[in-house]
Amino acid sequence: MIGIIGGTGLGESLGALGVGQRHTIDTPFGMPSGPITITEVSGVPVALLARHGDGHLLNPSSVPFRANIFALKSLGVTHIIASAAAGSLRDKIAPRDLVLPDQAIDKTFCRPTSFFDGVAVHVEMAAPFCPTLRGLLSDAGAGLPLRLHSSGTYVCMEGPQFSTRAESEMHRAWGADLVGMTLLPEAKLAREAEICYAAVVLVTDYDCWRKRPPGEDKVALLQEIIDNLKAATQNAMALIRDALPFVAAQAEVPCDCQSALRLAVWSDRNQIPDEVRQRVAPLLGKYLGR
Repeated sequence: MIGIIGGTGLGESLGALGVGQRHTIDTPFGMPSGPITITEVSGVPVALLARHGDGHLLNPSSVPFRANIFALKSLGVTHIIASAAAGSLRDKIAPRDLVLPDQAIDKTFCRPTSFFDGVAVHVEMAAPFCPTLRGLLSDAGAGLPLRLHSSGTYVCMEGPQFSTRAESEMHRAWGADLVGMTLLPEAKLAREAEICYAAVVLVTDYDCWRKRPPGEDKVALLQEIIDNLKAATQNAMALIRDALPFVAAQAEVPCDCQSALRLAVWSDRNQIPDEVRQRVAPLLGKYLGR
């Protein structure tokens, strides 16, 4: 099954992808952002989850990332396509463009970043977004009338406030192309859950490194950003719809993401407490034995 996590913009539009059975799932890490809807899109079974919950009430720091990924895993999700709105740090990446990031910089500081408390587990994150899934999305976008960038570095800040200009310039100096607030630790947790994960980033504006005209109407600027988000959302919906059959056709092909925990456990398995084993059994059980 393919999971679709809708961020700002797409999260409010997930209902347009399909109506199905809503599942309310409790997890060892609390409740997810909201019910998960199981439906079919383009003939493919999908699980739809709005990252910020119904009514977009959860700010980025409040999103229950662990519960979201654990709940999708428990429903049999093997691949996740996530969306997120972001600001551009480069002239070449314009508002309304879509980006498939291949790299990430994590600047968050108050979010749980791992499922594994009580056991030392270290997964590789050199390629934080699944290359296979990114390739399928890129191929699907090639025939669509939209601007799609097939790579980019996404820096995830804590928020919920936007960047200062000094921060924005620093992110550019680091080599980042996009700045947002939500793809991490989500990508890390998906890797820990051995789920292939890729993101479609919706560019809403240029971050504050690019100075706006003095005296610009703030209301008009906000409306411009909202219009950009709406246009990018429609493009992202079209891309995901077209990509789903390609992803489903390749779903059985082995991917390194789906065995990310095989060499990741550093703890003495004989000393891992039973309570820890039980809590992470859906993720790690096949590697622990007794």
